[in-house]
Amino acid sequence: MRGDLPRRSNPKPGLDPWSADHYVRPFARRPDRTGMEDTVVKAWRVHRYGAPPEVLQLDDVDAPTPGPGELKIRVTSVTLNFNDLDGIHGRYKTVPRPVPYIPGMEVLGIVEESGDGAESWLGRRVVAIPSGAFGGYAEYVVAPAAMAFEMPSEMPEPEAAAIFMPFHLAWLALYERARLQPGETLLVHAGAGGAGSAALQLGVHAGARVFATAGSPEKTKLCLELGAELAINYRETDFAEAVLDATAGRGVDVAFDAVSGDVTLKTFRCMAFNGRHILAGFASGIEQEDEGLVPRPVRFGNFSLVGVCHAYVDDPVVFKRLSGFNFPAHRDGEQLHAELLSLFAAGKLRAIVGQEVTFRELPSALAAMEQRQTIGRTVVSLW
Repeated sequence: MRGDLPRRSNPKPGLDPWSADHYVRPFARRPDRTGMEDTVVKAWRVHRYGAPPEVLQLDDVDAPTPGPGELKIRVTSVTLNFNDLDGIHGRYKTVPRPVPYIPGMEVLGIVEESGDGAESWLGRRVVAIPSGAFGGYAEYVVAPAAMAFEMPSEMPEPEAAAIFMPFHLAWLALYERARLQPGETLLVHAGAGGAGSAALQLGVHAGARVFATAGSPEKTKLCLELGAELAINYRETDFAEAVLDATAGRGVDVAFDAVSGDVTLKTFRCMAFNGRHILAGFASGIEQEDEGLVPRPVRFGNFSLVGVCHAYVDDPVVFKRLSGFNFPAHRDGEQLHAELLSLFAAGKLRAIVGQEVTFRELPSALAAMEQRQTIGRTVVSLW
């Protein structure tokens, strides 16, 4: 998995790879499902944009039918993500979500039906990103087989539901994109969150010196327990100054930044020469995804900006032609996934599940996450 991904070709002339509509066409648009099954299932739907407890409604909806290359999954758990909140508030432009719609971009469940070409998945327990990266807040969901990975039956819930997105993202970010090396220094923002706690552990596993930021004494304590050399409460301490002090003024070789905004700009101050700043997410607000960065700090700082996205496709070359984007191949994701599972089985990694709630408690759990009242991941149990 740590080898280079397949070579990609250039996008077709005249296409705008950055337009939301273009991005939706190859990746997120759901196929026409006229003639859907008559089975009625429960689902949380957004009928207008706003705060989750105010706009989510538990509805009866038709169960989806898988198209070619897709899987129909009986959802046993759904794990909450900040991108879910962006969609519910109507802020997510990359993959528009017209109301009414069902949020939820990360599920664990059993494959009960498959479309053409995906029959080998029947009966498997999988984690998956649903078609369009939404639809998971329901008893049944459809997902592309390219976005699904098998989970061992012996791994209990909710841990099995909490691994996929943060650990795949952190692995791709640190090992593939930033090429983190033993002995290097790594700064992880939001180290007690889902992605942050994964990056922190993978950094320690790689032999790096890891510094982490978090927003409370309880969260900094968790970062230290996970192996951070230094845990900084950013509400009380200037993290950039603390990092410079810890590195004798040199700065860090790699920064894992899933927060963005002012945190990103401040992190520029403590990047080392030839450092790699990973843009891994936008927890401070998805609007940052469409805003430009002033190039001067990067140019004069002599460090690199590194992007990472962990959505998978069957054929990266074809996808590049259609969208202009570089997504990793599912076959590479499977190798990554197998290596992760072996580390979990050996006790070298652990999923941080801070909250496990029932399906009916989902809206209030989202509100708690939005208010930064949670630690690690929030897993919603359906069965």
